[in-house]
Amino acid sequence: MRKVRTASFVSFDGVMQAPGGLYEDTTGGFALGGWIVNFPLGGLMAEAIGEDYDLLLGRRTYEIFAAYWPFMDDEIGRKFNAIDKYVAAKPETPLTGAGSHRLEGDLAEAVRALKATEGRDLLIQGSSEVIHTLLAHDLIDQLTLLTFPVILGSGKRLFDDGSQPAPGC
Repeated sequence: MRKVRTASFVSFDGVMQAPGGLYEDTTGGFALGGWIVNFPLGGLMAEAIGEDYDLLLGRRTYEIFAAYWPFMDDEIGRKFNAIDKYVAAKPETPLTGAGSHRLEGDLAEAVRALKATEGRDLLIQGSSEVIHTLLAHDLIDQLTLLTFPVILGSGKRLFDDGSQPAPGC
């Protein structure tokens, strides 16, 4: 049985929107994208994402990854291009990356079924809406938070207004 893990970049005040680029996600007028670019990631990212996983992504994160990682010939790029990517996206969203698979129907049910299969753990990167849905259905096994010393004030939060109290959090 697979586990669902996250490796989420968050600010001190819990914002996870658009850490990597200015125009990565401007939803809601968010204009502070790229807030991690001045921080050295070094081995931090490699440690957070572990060694053996497939990706579980929302549509927007998948589109960002598909526009960037296929053209990167570095350790992360080679890994992301070689593994399976399970994507929560409607049929009109093209899945162009190698090893990309669309999750059909209800997201929670699709992930529950995927977790029951044999294979690598499923790692969520970004994908705040996917995280919110899976947290609400108790389908995330491990949350890894990479917290950066910046306060953004507004933006998509890891734990939004819909988050429910849960033991062990």
